Amino acid sequence: MHTLVKGLIAGAAGTCALNLATYLDMLIRARPASGTPKETARRLTEVAGVSLGDEERAGNRQEAIGALLGYATGAGAAVCYGLLDGRRRLPCPVGVAALTVLAMAGSNGPMTALGVTDPREWSATSWISDIVPHMAYGVVAYAAYELMR
Repeated sequence: MHTLVKGLIAGAAGTCALNLATYLDMLIRARPASGTPKETARRLTEVAGVSLGDEERAGNRQEAIGALLGYATGAGAAVCYGLLDGRRRLPCPVGVAALTVLAMAGSNGPMTALGVTDPREWSATSWISDIVPHMAYGVVAYAAYELMR
């Protein structure tokens, strides 16, 4: 199976796991959803000079763009992993760590560059809230990728 297809499938599975972990965290701690995906979308469209319509429509579109950026990040991280992995199999801990780091860099990098967040200022709780879902992504994306070998 082609690396791109395997990466897209593994990324979709990993993104599903990330979302599940995030929503479980929201349920357990009764915390609201993060506003960073929407804010990232707002800043991206602002930088690109793209109008998303009136205030209400723009807000709705920003929510959608934020979610779609998450799916794109999940797919992109797993495709990158597939390109890095090549034809030889990375050991499980290394593969899971690589996928986790790729997903975190893919999501937090642009948000940091756009000034939406600054990981240097995060509390321990914020770091845990970010790492745990990304680790779920890494575990599931790795397993999915390996199952397609």
